[in-house]
Amino acid sequence: MQELHDAPLAPLTTFRLGGPATRLITATTDAEVVAAVRQADDTGTPLLLIGGGSNLVIGDKGFDGTALRIATTGFALDGTRLELAAGEVWTDAVARTVEAGLAGIECLAGIPGSAGATPIQNVGAYGQEVSSTITEVVAYDRTARETVTLTNAECAFSYRHSRFKADPDRYVVLRVRFRLEDAEGLSAPIRYAETARVLGVEPGDRVPLTAARETVLGLRSGKGMVLDAEDHDTWSAGSFFTNPILSEEEFAAFHARVEDRLGAGTVPPAYPAGDGHTKTSAAWLIDKSGFTKGYGSGPARISTKHTLALTNRGEATTEDLLALAREVVAGVHEAFGITLVNEPVTVGVRL
Repeated sequence: MQELHDAPLAPLTTFRLGGPATRLITATTDAEVVAAVRQADDTGTPLLLIGGGSNLVIGDKGFDGTALRIATTGFALDGTRLELAAGEVWTDAVARTVEAGLAGIECLAGIPGSAGATPIQNVGAYGQEVSSTITEVVAYDRTARETVTLTNAECAFSYRHSRFKADPDRYVVLRVRFRLEDAEGLSAPIRYAETARVLGVEPGDRVPLTAARETVLGLRSGKGMVLDAEDHDTWSAGSFFTNPILSEEEFAAFHARVEDRLGAGTVPPAYPAGDGHTKTSAAWLIDKSGFTKGYGSGPARISTKHTLALTNRGEATTEDLLALAREVVAGVHEAFGITLVNEPVTVGVRL
């Protein structure tokens, strides 16, 4: 277990932003993770968990406490059952399942970060969510001070949310278990319209696994959503805001404001979200509020490839990023009456 003091955290995040941690520990086994967490809890030391760093916005002053980088490894495949250590690189794990001919997470290719973060956010993209294939999550329960195994139902998954996100100081994910599908080399049914269009199939059709993965990687690359150190459009946390989910009354009011602003007959994006709710597009809201691709004149700007990504152009500070985020939130609220919610976790700062 490696230990550093006054350690830079910016290099451990995809934003490449944030000040140092008082102490940085890198754990490579589950036992080391648990030992480091227990030590922090026993001494009352603030604890920051870091996996792939793709969903973190760390303040410029850094973190006054112990940052624990989870760098555990482990990829175990037994038939259609997959177990990943929390520190496994997610996009590499997806590639290996595709190589093994198993379907279920192929459309989650290219998402930066670690496997242990996927159940926390209920990571999803291009018609798939990890909640559809996760069977169990093994975690250290800081309240009970023991390792527990939570079933899919006990994880309380919903859109970009889970039991782990609802109670962020209680659980430390150690292992994630999945049940994939052997569809004889074919993908799960393609659910996302854009993916189906590019593949030349109808929604619900299956395609070769490799084709599904490569298509998603191509779509993500075109939006600056696949990490590339030379491309500042990828110096981001991917989608910075979640797509708003509105009640019938809220959506009706929103639709009226859309027509007032953009003209009668204008129909905003709308997707069924269950229980009488409708999901609309944060990217659409941002664009129609005047924040187009490349918006900004400072070191933090909207991506030139996708309006939903806020980016560090190389010399930004966290405050630069937050100023841009606040401007977008205020502009969207003024235009459409909807308050966008940030997807990345903020550390030492607030939006």
